[in-house]
Amino acid sequence: MRNDRGGGGVHTGLRTCMRVCTLRALACTRTRIAMRTGRVARATTPVPGGQVFILLWARRPEERDHGRMQFRHGNRAEDTPPATTEARSMAAAAALAASHGAMTESDSPYLLRDVLTAAPVGVALLDDRLRWQYANDAFTEVTGLRRADLLGRPAEGTAFAGTAATLRQVLTDGHDREHVTGDPGAPGAPVPPGLRVRYRPLERAGRTTGVVVVVLDDPAAREQLRELEQARARLALLDSAAERIGTTLDVDTTCAELAAFSVPGLAELVTVDVLPPEATAIRTGRAGAQRLHRAAAESVPALHTALAELARPGESVRHHEGSAGARSLAGGIAVLADGSEYADGLASMLVLPLAARGRVIGLLTLGRTAAVPAFAQDEADLLGDLAARAATSIDNARRFTRSQGIALELQRALLSEPGNPHQNLELASRYLPSGTASVVGGDWYETVRLPFGRTLLVMGDVMGHGVEAAVDMSNYRSTLRDVAGMDLPPHRILRQLDNVISANESARPATCLLVLADPGRGRWTLSSAGHLPPALIAPGRPTELLRVPTAPPLGTGLGGYEQITHPLKPGQTLLLYTDGLVERRDEDIDASLARLAAIQLPAEGELDDLLDAVLHALTPAAAEDDIALLAARPRAR
Repeated sequence: MRNDRGGGGVHTGLRTCMRVCTLRALACTRTRIAMRTGRVARATTPVPGGQVFILLWARRPEERDHGRMQFRHGNRAEDTPPATTEARSMAAAAALAASHGAMTESDSPYLLRDVLTAAPVGVALLDDRLRWQYANDAFTEVTGLRRADLLGRPAEGTAFAGTAATLRQVLTDGHDREHVTGDPGAPGAPVPPGLRVRYRPLERAGRTTGVVVVVLDDPAAREQLRELEQARARLALLDSAAERIGTTLDVDTTCAELAAFSVPGLAELVTVDVLPPEATAIRTGRAGAQRLHRAAAESVPALHTALAELARPGESVRHHEGSAGARSLAGGIAVLADGSEYADGLASMLVLPLAARGRVIGLLTLGRTAAVPAFAQDEADLLGDLAARAATSIDNARRFTRSQGIALELQRALLSEPGNPHQNLELASRYLPSGTASVVGGDWYETVRLPFGRTLLVMGDVMGHGVEAAVDMSNYRSTLRDVAGMDLPPHRILRQLDNVISANESARPATCLLVLADPGRGRWTLSSAGHLPPALIAPGRPTELLRVPTAPPLGTGLGGYEQITHPLKPGQTLLLYTDGLVERRDEDIDASLARLAAIQLPAEGELDDLLDAVLHALTPAAAEDDIALLAARPRAR
């Protein structure tokens, strides 16, 4: 709305405000004004020409007036509904502030200063050298900055130094800039996050004379930033947890890692309880006491006494009906509770179910003293993600342990002592699991008693580990017994085995060494399917690795097996072994075999002593693979 008797610059700015935003300003003659809106003018400012500005500030977009406004002198003005978006409100405030340049031509520069001072939108002005010239009350209130720290000083010398580059861009190109504080990539203004900031050029006579900074509190943006910050914290927490929790496939180690990760950053006392090894899942929705296994416990030094009064790792724990733990287990939910019910010195407690693959497998309990803030729902949501991640690692370890237990039992059953050989041959065997969490491999050995005083010695290694490798090893062993009963020469036995195994597409390949011991004829007959050569140990001689023709492993269907005969003399010992005895990471296999050949081994005495000497000389403290040994020595006639 414009009165023809007034100056154009000021009125145009005010009219813009009235038309496009919740800030509403009207100009009229100096008379008593009655408005049907019932709104009370915030301020009236006399200006030359007999005019009065009546300023109406709508602090909330929903405060609207519609219809017509009736003045006493009879003039009417259409009251167009104001826009309700915060962006338009900022644009109008910036336009109003920018019109300050037109006001300097008149004798009323105080008009817009009063307008801006009363505005609920934060407004500040900088000159063409980017020195602070003005900041209204709303600006200092919303940013938390003091006028004394701004006015008269250049932007780079104040707390707004991080926005100096943006301010210079506005001066240079005359284009508005806008951002939300706290957004990634936003200029570094030291103001609270979630504020919408607009930078607009001040223009006079076609020249940019400064910059208007308008700041508007934006609750929606602040909420978005809060959610973004929570998401960042969640990702950072989970990334860190992934590096420190679940580094092994051992249940107790994984639980201890979870407890150590949580103290002291997340809690001051933590316990981790899991299902007993024989159980498979906790039945949710079931009331009553729940028995668990205490896998880990950790606390800050000040709570060591309180921790000592709780169940220790390795002991059974009962969460009685009605307790926070029982409620969490029964409902599969997070429970916030008074920490004093759990341990002395605790003020707040958060209990989280450890759930993986749709099953609750344990409980994570975190406690804090009154010295730190109590757990809140936001933290419960965040730490719930941590518990879920940790539960997956714990469940993986439980499944692995159970699988390895089955495989070990199967392997022990299959790797029984060799069958009764002929009286003319002495035998000894040894099996040593790997030193890494009892990873079961496919190593196996066998002896088959044949007619005419002969004995077939077998050493094999199925590729891979775990139950599948143990099952395939069982298949190889039973198939070999059947084929060996046909009394074929070693290379023919391997050929037959390869044909049978390769017909099974799911079977894993395996290396195999066959040695037919025939003391009556004084010879060893050897054939290999990709296996390492045996070691011959004789009194007064260095250890010798026998040359055996090599061929592809069993199960490949490639065949090509050959055999070789070597003299068998009294006092000789033949040692068959798997690759775990000699192979080392980052070492050539020839160097590994040379190390075996260089060892001085006892050629006389008990075979068990010989095997002990071999393992002592070659086995590291933590073997990376299984080791199987089979020693054979002809008896003196």
